Amino acid sequence: MGIMNAFQIGTQGLSVHGKRVEIAAKNIANIDTPNYTRKIPLLSANQDQSFASVLSSVGNGYLNSTIGGVNFDGIIEDPTPGAKIFKPGHPDADSDGYIRTSNTNPMVDIADATIAQRAYEASLGVISISKAMATSALEIGR
Repeated sequence: MGIMNAFQIGTQGLSVHGKRVEIAAKNIANIDTPNYTRKIPLLSANQDQSFASVLSSVGNGYLNSTIGGVNFDGIIEDPTPGAKIFKPGHPDADSDGYIRTSNTNPMVDIADATIAQRAYEASLGVISISKAMATSALEIGR
């Protein structure tokens, strides 16, 4: 993997995990919003290589370098229904006078936000370390 691949993986991580933090913050902000459905980010890993495949490609005289990283594949809604509360005068009430509360669980979304923040920081670390490596390589070349 080249230095530019490391920068690309780091920037992908910043983008994806930044979106995760935004989604968790939106869920937390809408805890008391009637009929709000919790959003869940969909993530997938880019195709990555196993150590055995790297060794076999080097043994064959070439290095096949596919990039790792993470992709943001969109958002789905949590299918879990919120609780029903009887409030016949509420503007969002159904014909029977019930409203649905948000299905957001604050503990889950706070944990998701914390995990996403740590992943964001790790991606920032990848970029920082890659920058230091590139700077050191330039110093060696002088």
